[in-house]
Amino acid sequence: MESKEILKQLRESHGLTQEQLAARVHVTRQAVSRWETGETRPDTDTLKLLSKEFDVSINTLLGSPRQLVCQCCGMPLQEDGVISKEPDGAFNEDYCKWCYADGAYTYESKGPLLDFMLAHMPNPEAIPDDVRRAQFDAYLSQLKHWQGA
Repeated sequence: MESKEILKQLRESHGLTQEQLAARVHVTRQAVSRWETGETRPDTDTLKLLSKEFDVSINTLLGSPRQLVCQCCGMPLQEDGVISKEPDGAFNEDYCKWCYADGAYTYESKGPLLDFMLAHMPNPEAIPDDVRRAQFDAYLSQLKHWQGA
């Protein structure tokens, strides 16, 4: 779905008129109309307001153009319900809700995360734990949270 359709669907599902939504995000009714026809798109600051207003990620508002991945554990962030939030309720699209919550990181070092992954990730090929740990560590080391760790 395109962002114009997403914005209109969200507005209508929340029972808002274009004028009411415009007032909530500090723009004109005409601006909302232009978003919904695809003539323009909301700017970055307005996308943040819309994200909070509708409790959806900016990625969702834009039609999910990016494939988000938690930059701590590597989990795909395919649904807004697994994306972390900041203390003010804003989405943090870099992390899942299990690795980052209320402004704090769950894993300050890779050891506990690697232990969790070894205990919970399927191992149908019966790969030895030391090999799996090294594979997980190599993957995690590519993620932003662990760069230089």
